[in-house]
Amino acid sequence: MPPRHQGPGGGVISRRQIWGLVALTLMWGINWPMMKYSLREISPLYFRALTMSFGALWLFSYYRLKGVRMWPQPAEWRSIMILGLPNMLGWHTLSILGVKELASGRAAILGFTMPIWTVLLGVLLFKEKLTQRLVFAMVAVALTIGLLTFNELTALSGKPLGIVWMELAALCWAAGTLMMRRMHLTIPMETLTVWMLVLASVCLWVFAAALEPWPSWQFSAPVWGSLAYGALINYGFAQVIWFGMARHLPPSTSAMSVMAVPLVGTLSATLIVNEVPGWPDLVAVLCVMVAIAAVLLPPRTPAKIP
Repeated sequence: MPPRHQGPGGGVISRRQIWGLVALTLMWGINWPMMKYSLREISPLYFRALTMSFGALWLFSYYRLKGVRMWPQPAEWRSIMILGLPNMLGWHTLSILGVKELASGRAAILGFTMPIWTVLLGVLLFKEKLTQRLVFAMVAVALTIGLLTFNELTALSGKPLGIVWMELAALCWAAGTLMMRRMHLTIPMETLTVWMLVLASVCLWVFAAALEPWPSWQFSAPVWGSLAYGALINYGFAQVIWFGMARHLPPSTSAMSVMAVPLVGTLSATLIVNEVPGWPDLVAVLCVMVAIAAVLLPPRTPAKIP
């Protein structure tokens, strides 16, 4: 039996799951500068349409071979379309527009305010409890957004519109998460994800054809590599790893992985797209990590007196 370790929230996780979480965090974090690299030679909507289409095909083939029911029943299409609008089309469209405007590290930082918006929307729309930890997280997120907005406004080539795109993307993700929690689903999550990707990619091909010039498809080898990364790694292997572990991980362990993604995205951008983070970026990363910890990590329970 493989060694097992105690997770941050008291859950027991295997060494294989630890390595899986490390790989997942690196895949998701590195994806942000990889997207920015791709946008040097391809427009954002065509980038999303291309990588999402091939990623959906990859996942469909993989899960069908694994024996997952991949064809939705007639009554399940409504859930796919409703959930796909914010979770896939909204998040992926708005976030790539944000990446186009911002440094990839900043886009990652702002995108990963989504757990905080999820909890805040739950308070506003579903009367969930407003806790001190949520208030603390909101202050940290406000500081993050204010710091990066001020820095973008004062920079010679600052593009504060990118911040708007990223926060709208985070709100879409948050709304989609709340909708998914409250919807009775009979379809496997793997199947739901694949078909949300398929429908979103169809919409993105239409939007791209209407709004952007047709690509030349004569990309450099590194850009072809970054496109392959988006399709096979971000939409492929990362999803497989996540679905393989998500049902069995303690919530606090998942939270720790999510917290590290914007940090990995910011640091890896230096190597991939030569974006050197300044002190506002590093402070913003710290603020977002603290905010995520405040809303996702479970509170400590006092030790029982024997």
